[in-house]
Amino acid sequence: MRITLYTLLLFIANLLTAQTATKEQIISDLPEIELTEGINLHIISPEPIQYVDLSTEQLTGDLPAGNIARIKITDNTTATKEEKLKKAIVNANSNIYTNGSNIGIITVVAQSFIAQYKVVYRNQDNLNTITNIHIQPEAMQPVEFEKITFSNLELRKFAMDIIQKKSEKNPIREEKNLKLGFQLNNVYVISDYIFLDMTIKNNSNLSYDIEDLKFSLEDKKIHKATNNQSVELIPILQLNPQKHFRKNFRNIYVFKKFTYPNSKVMMIRLIEEQLSGRTIEMKVNYSEILKADTF
Repeated sequence: MRITLYTLLLFIANLLTAQTATKEQIISDLPEIELTEGINLHIISPEPIQYVDLSTEQLTGDLPAGNIARIKITDNTTATKEEKLKKAIVNANSNIYTNGSNIGIITVVAQSFIAQYKVVYRNQDNLNTITNIHIQPEAMQPVEFEKITFSNLELRKFAMDIIQKKSEKNPIREEKNLKLGFQLNNVYVISDYIFLDMTIKNNSNLSYDIEDLKFSLEDKKIHKATNNQSVELIPILQLNPQKHFRKNFRNIYVFKKFTYPNSKVMMIRLIEEQLSGRTIEMKVNYSEILKADTF
């Protein structure tokens, strides 16, 4: 009976492992990307790229933006004589620049996944060479992290869920000045992330251009200006990067979890993009952060 029970438990454990294990990648199963000399390929990721690995010296690239990898076939015109000789020997031995041959593997590692592609050479007569691709879900393999973190893509989805809700009738905080209304609609928290739901209302006939929206922790009581201990808080993500609006503008700002004592307040400063621009400030007590909703 013990042997049978042990066998059953072992079978269940192996079954669960088989269901949760990440599938191993084989070169022949990798999706193919065609590259032509003199043409850049841009790989666009749905979330920030952590790093890119190019398996051969025949490929070179960089990261022109946080979620874009730019790859091309290495240009020989800038190589030294020794490098050109070495490359000529490699080309002669492996004939890698023949049409349809494999010239390397591209590995893209993002916040929550890894994607790999096999690079195939196409000569310049091929008019159908792709110049950019978006990493598709079927090409992604999940990357395991030791603690719960969310990618920018997931944080943006949470922020979208918030902004689709109706704004609270009674905001947590509201400041009015110079025909401007500045309000903190609500505070949400998920895991180690804090979401501030904010709205700016412009009651004048002049449009408003945001120069900056600054967040900081400051002392409640300031006896001398030099004694003020200010700590800047920088959002890790804002849902809408828009700077210009006419009447109403609602946005979500995401922060890594932070705490502060009762002797301090979170100061939010909205600054207009003009020399004599309108500025409005809001103070948020920690007790109001502690009342954050979950979602």
